Amino acid sequence: MTLHRIFLAIALSAGFTGTANAAEPPKQPREEIQQVVDRFRTAIIQRDGETMRSLFIPGSSWFQAMDDASLKAVLAKEPKARRFSSGDYEKFSQFVGSAKKPIEETFDHIRIETDGIIGTVWFDYTFLEAGKATNHGVETWQMIRTDDGWKISAMLYSVVLDDTGRR
Repeated sequence: MTLHRIFLAIALSAGFTGTANAAEPPKQPREEIQQVVDRFRTAIIQRDGETMRSLFIPGSSWFQAMDDASLKAVLAKEPKARRFSSGDYEKFSQFVGSAKKPIEETFDHIRIETDGIIGTVWFDYTFLEAGKATNHGVETWQMIRTDDGWKISAMLYSVVLDDTGRR
């Protein structure tokens, strides 16, 4: 009888372990985050400011930082410019929605990490206006899974201006 209880305990614990592993969908959150990346890119191309705005959590943080050559070029035109500055998704969404020329952002080497609750997206980007690269760098997003799907809670990106002679 004791041996029977031992086998039952082993069988039950093995069943719980199998159930716990089966309940984790490792690919699904990454695929959902990739869909946000795709919607972000499409919103820029379609100049859809409303869709862009919907991808962010209100109050999200937004920072950009420039390399030395870009900062030098900007300082020549704007003496009060700083190496890094904050912005916000509202202004970017307005820019996207009111752009007069075609705009696009390309994404290369996309890396997504998530535990299904929070996530990080990291990629190389190039921003184009009327088909011409204006700047490029690395961009990273902090994301949160909300009741309305994945949202960007923070954005940080580097800026290397393409007209400074560096590429």
